[in-house]
Amino acid sequence: MRVAEDLLAPYQHRIEGLTLIPGPKGVFDVAVNGEIIYSKHAAGRHAERGEVLGRFTELIGPGVATYGS
Repeated sequence: MRVAEDLLAPYQHRIEGLTLIPGPKGVFDVAVNGEIIYSKHAAGRHAERGEVLGRFTELIGPGVATYGS
């Protein structure tokens, strides 16, 4: 849930859909347009605070305005 909140807070105006599909033992992947930007299984750990948001921002480009700005 934290990852979803991290993404939606600044980019709710840019994200058209967000689906949470829980996996066994808390494993999850974060994909944007079919590209996996974070995999807990591959990393072997939970994402650090802001890690997924940073990867998302890199993918969409730093010039995209955040919500409310």
